[in-house]
Amino acid sequence: MTSPKPVVIANLWGQLRQFTDARIALGRTGASLPTQPQLAFQLAHAQARDAVHQALDVPRLLQDMVAAGLQEPCVLHSAVTDRLQYLQRPDLGRRLDAPSRERLKSLSPAPGAGWDIAIVIADGLSSLAVAQNAVPLLVALRRLLADDVRVAPPVVVEQGRVAIGDEIGELLGARLVLLLIGERPGLSSPDSMGAYLTWAPRVGLTDASRNCVSNIRPAGLPWDEAAVKVHYLLSEIQSRQLSGVGLKDESADALRVTGSHHGNFLLGPS
Repeated sequence: MTSPKPVVIANLWGQLRQFTDARIALGRTGASLPTQPQLAFQLAHAQARDAVHQALDVPRLLQDMVAAGLQEPCVLHSAVTDRLQYLQRPDLGRRLDAPSRERLKSLSPAPGAGWDIAIVIADGLSSLAVAQNAVPLLVALRRLLADDVRVAPPVVVEQGRVAIGDEIGELLGARLVLLLIGERPGLSSPDSMGAYLTWAPRVGLTDASRNCVSNIRPAGLPWDEAAVKVHYLLSEIQSRQLSGVGLKDESADALRVTGSHHGNFLLGPS
């Protein structure tokens, strides 16, 4: 008596799944996906949708920042009125509303002083990413910053897009702005945060003027490694007084020095 054929036919590349969260080598049942991967896909899709629509718990974020020894931030709001408008009108998410602009005047430095760095936290397209990753990254980055770096009081922006950091940096008179924002959720990464760095921020800049460190999360680029990359870019931007396409990210060398870089499984140890 012959054994029955398995219901799920395994994929020959199945061993590669241990190296990635990407949906590869899922096997098949006839011409369809097996039930378990199909249900996992539906769950991931629901988590991504929730990440986009879930509001940022600002009081909890402020509490976490203070508990971590960070300065309590100033809370601002973009020109967006609600989440639906945020998704439909990206242009309004790039500018502050009038009360927020007035509030920033109280953070202006003393005459002749000026800030080296303005730190902005925006919910973006995943409040989950900001809630889970912003504070640990800032704590790791604080250990790397020199004591004489003049950091402006941090700012949290509700319903903000990346470019809103340009207006905030300009109003604060900061030489450089670091913006942490929730990235568009993927089907395996609803909690991914990006860090955008811009020299001489001002309204009207494009993405060509920024550098980005992406996929900051425990399952992506861990906080300590992300802090090394961000600190490297901060130093290079301040030294060369430029950011964006004119600045090459060579922070991999810095990661090798710290011993925290785990290499690429396709290439082997570097």
